[in-house]
Amino acid sequence: MGNLPVEMIGVLRRFEPACSERVWNWVTVLLVGAILAAGQRTVAAAPRVMGLSTERQFQHYHRVLNRAQWSSREVSRRLPRALVGAFVPADAPIVVGLDDTIERRRGAKIAAKGIYRDPVRSSKGHFVKASGLRWVSLHLLARIRWAERVWPCRS
Repeated sequence: MGNLPVEMIGVLRRFEPACSERVWNWVTVLLVGAILAAGQRTVAAAPRVMGLSTERQFQHYHRVLNRAQWSSREVSRRLPRALVGAFVPADAPIVVGLDDTIERRRGAKIAAKGIYRDPVRSSKGHFVKASGLRWVSLHLLARIRWAERVWPCRS
């Protein structure tokens, strides 16, 4: 992490307590690689962007998400604070947006499946129901200086 800008190191360090010491180096490669990756941001693409495609222990990056010791709840507590600290000026209000979508899935083993109003296919006079999982996402709506517009930061 010594080659990264000081600002980026400060942001990444906020998440270090959520990971075990052994996993932290792999997590930093995945985080920075995901930021720098063009196109799909997969677990395999992140180390490749960082120049680690020929590394012998490439599988360790996949193990970060399925076997390594880290606390997703701790990361979820720290992420909103990091986003607000990075993108919202001290004197500005915090503006958030909510969005929901239905993931259409079938199967007897999906316990959280429900029947919801389909906002895409429904209209004022025509009600369409859809079966699936309902996902609600929260977005921090922040004005990015170099983009000159409000940009959603997903949390």
